[in-house]
Amino acid sequence: MKNILVPIGTSANSSETLQYAVDFAAEFAADVYIMEVFSVVAKAGTLANVTKKVTQNSVERLKEIVNAIDAKGTAIKIATYNGDIVDGLKDIDQELGIDLIILAPRSNDIQEELYLGYTSGKIIKQTDIPTLVVPKGTTFKPFKKVLAAFKSGILKRKRILDPLITMKIKFRSKINLLMVKTPGYSDEDLQINTALMDISSQLTISENATTYLGVTEHFQSNQPDLLCVFRRKRGFFKKLWEKSTVLKAEFSSPTPVLILSVKKD
Repeated sequence: MKNILVPIGTSANSSETLQYAVDFAAEFAADVYIMEVFSVVAKAGTLANVTKKVTQNSVERLKEIVNAIDAKGTAIKIATYNGDIVDGLKDIDQELGIDLIILAPRSNDIQEELYLGYTSGKIIKQTDIPTLVVPKGTTFKPFKKVLAAFKSGILKRKRILDPLITMKIKFRSKINLLMVKTPGYSDEDLQINTALMDISSQLTISENATTYLGVTEHFQSNQPDLLCVFRRKRGFFKKLWEKSTVLKAEFSSPTPVLILSVKKD
């Protein structure tokens, strides 16, 4: 794990998220990139000047956030982008190769009933970069117990597990698997990929209406430091992918959530 990206929104908690990312990155000697996206629309003759000014203001704000945390010797680099957040993330990923995005559940949205705000939800929904969602006020600590929840044990590509395997090795994590059989499951879904079994310590099979209900049922007994789910068409957030915002009533977690996804070739 070499490059970690932290999208910075207008939240007052941006420094908390960045501090968590820096503490996490220090475990892997990884570089941290903080990125702010803005949208400038101006007349053709003034666009360049306006963009330059907004970029300078953005960089200054990001520097203030960086100065407010303990960098612990971690290299923190600043990036700005004029345009759509997803396009910006894809561009920087193509240029640098981002291994992990770390963000807060609600990026620019202050509605307390939301788990994922519009921006954070859009990032997770429309990118293929593994993402670690860190609840407000969370202080980094190594993940000792991980609960990996899924409704299908099929993994088309083993490398979807790379971030989880990297963390397991580094933190000596114990990974418990939770397979949730939901209505309409197939026998094929019950065939758990050997790579997933190889990194796990325990497998629990549950029957619930949704994967989230299965997680809710078994969360307390597992008491994980990290919840791991998969982003795929038939995965954990199948219904949630249909929109950018996600209500706490639909999904919420008191612990960090690692959302695994495979980048497109």
